[in-house]
Amino acid sequence: MNDNLNYQSPKQVPDESNRGGVGRNLLILLLWLLFLNLFVFRGAESPLVPYSQFLDQIDANQVSEVQIGTKIIEYALKPNFSTNQPPSDQPEKPKILRTLAIAQDKELPQLLRAKHIKFSAFPDDAGGWFATLLGWIIPPLIFVAIWLWFLGRSQMNSPAPFNVGKSKARIYANGSTGVTFDDVAGVDEAKAELQEIVEFLKNAFKCVNLGAKIPKGVLLIGPPGTGKTLLAKAIAGEAGVPFFSISGSEFIELFVGIGASRVRDLFEQAKLQAPCIVFIDELDALGRSRVGANPMMGGNDEREQTLNQLLAEMDGFEPNAGVILLAATNRPEVLDPALLRPGRFDRQVLVDRPDKSGREAILRVHAKDVKLANNVDLDKLAARTPGFAGADLANLINEAALLAARKNHLLVSMEDLNEAIERLLTGLEKKSRVLNEVEKKTVAYHEVGHAILAALMPGAGVVEKISIVPRGLGALGYTLQLPEEDRFLMLEDEIRGRIVTLLGGRAAEELMFGKVSTGAGDDIQKVTELAERFVTLYGMSDRLGPIAFEKTQSQFLDPIASPRRSVSPKVAEEIDQEIRELVEGAHQIALLILDKNKGLLEAIAKVLLDQESLEGDWLKSQLKQVEKTEDLQEWLLSGKLSHPMHFPLSINGQEKKTCNFY
Repeated sequence: MNDNLNYQSPKQVPDESNRGGVGRNLLILLLWLLFLNLFVFRGAESPLVPYSQFLDQIDANQVSEVQIGTKIIEYALKPNFSTNQPPSDQPEKPKILRTLAIAQDKELPQLLRAKHIKFSAFPDDAGGWFATLLGWIIPPLIFVAIWLWFLGRSQMNSPAPFNVGKSKARIYANGSTGVTFDDVAGVDEAKAELQEIVEFLKNAFKCVNLGAKIPKGVLLIGPPGTGKTLLAKAIAGEAGVPFFSISGSEFIELFVGIGASRVRDLFEQAKLQAPCIVFIDELDALGRSRVGANPMMGGNDEREQTLNQLLAEMDGFEPNAGVILLAATNRPEVLDPALLRPGRFDRQVLVDRPDKSGREAILRVHAKDVKLANNVDLDKLAARTPGFAGADLANLINEAALLAARKNHLLVSMEDLNEAIERLLTGLEKKSRVLNEVEKKTVAYHEVGHAILAALMPGAGVVEKISIVPRGLGALGYTLQLPEEDRFLMLEDEIRGRIVTLLGGRAAEELMFGKVSTGAGDDIQKVTELAERFVTLYGMSDRLGPIAFEKTQSQFLDPIASPRRSVSPKVAEEIDQEIRELVEGAHQIALLILDKNKGLLEAIAKVLLDQESLEGDWLKSQLKQVEKTEDLQEWLLSGKLSHPMHFPLSINGQEKKTCNFY
């Protein structure tokens, strides 16, 4: 049997919190001694009398003896005056009184000599041996007691200056995370991969008998919100083993060596609880590649030291028997290659965005505690939310429930869910932002231009709604397009069609008003980026061929490096020319289509100006009337027009010409 798979019962961790108990008890004892010194022992001292009364008693020959200090004067009264009781035959003990000394009174010794009163001086520290003992011994003992108390607190993961090198991992005993595989949906392939981990933790002898070894590390990779952390909790919940959870950023501190110390402490705790799971979230904060590190930092960089310690703990000289490391990241391209090799992270599990059936399963999980109306169709809702991750779908259900509660609905209806989708995609309505007539008209023609072109372009979604109500961050209007199916790649003609649709708003403004506005700024930005990827990354240019002139993110880890490969000035000029011709060709097609459908553009825009939003069957019936141009299909396939790029526009009786690039 493999020694690495022979797990022993968890060792008992020494109860170092006793230090905190000793320190606490010692501190209580010292405070009690201080209390005795201040209130009990000193409480027996005589009360202070006014200095004037002391002088009057001297003048009346009532004082028998005086002891003078720098601050206190103690004096004894004669037996006959120490009490107000009538004199008796029993000897009476002299009464001792105290008063505050006045340094300016220089005549007191002469007055005492004149009255034949014995007087002497006593030192300032004549407070007794107990006060002296407290003054010399108690302060260092208080420091030791506080130090022991803080040391005990550090064993309970409490913030203290003595536990900076201790692990900050949160521990769930026996997998008590409250999550199982039943709570995770839409990632069936990832769950099947991780089921082996659960089976090994439950029944290790199956793998041992076959000579198999469980992976030392499993890396969960996927976009944000797809459920990587939830999957890790589900593994611990299913296996019923201790679960250590920590974020990658919690290892890194200002001082060099603290992160490495925390890594060592984490694995030491995990070995004592083996078999167990250690989960590191956001691994890229800790395990970034050392290739692009600052050379000036050398080997003293805190993040690099922490990463080196993690590499040694995962697959170093000493084996980590029974400790399975789970990690999650949405940026695997920036991780260090030494971290990804077999023996450390043996398995990489992709947790991708769910498909339609996966989205429906996720919606059912999150909707089980929500009161839904009978008209709610989760299958239809899943079809309308392509690209949504698990977190997006959970937020969608919650947003719909909040909208229903705001409207005092008893149940969450399909209308609430559709409005929630619209709010997540386009932002909140801003009815307080009032547009003037010119702006409102410009936005209306802009959005209708997008909708008309989207009705013709390949790969475009169905236009569900057009609105000129301001939404989100600076959006004065929007055209809501929802895909009919999940898409995982785009064809060449679909990219060209996407560029034409994005330029539809600007083309409509140019066609109807003869001038453009700043409302197309975001569209132009997206068009330029998409056209550049078309040429430099996807290699779809006929002139330049299938060559990637742009680096992917994993190829330029150095943030200072340029995202474009080193090319000659001539090639750079050709790239710019191809991008410009692609965009201008799309612009020309948009103008041609809108000019041919100018009457429809004006008709829909007038209704939109009156109602502010259009949706439903009427909108779909109007968009079905859009007519194609003769050279649309040819341009989508080849990017070339049969006529020169020279299109005359008649605007308010005057002719305007566009640019000519051919």
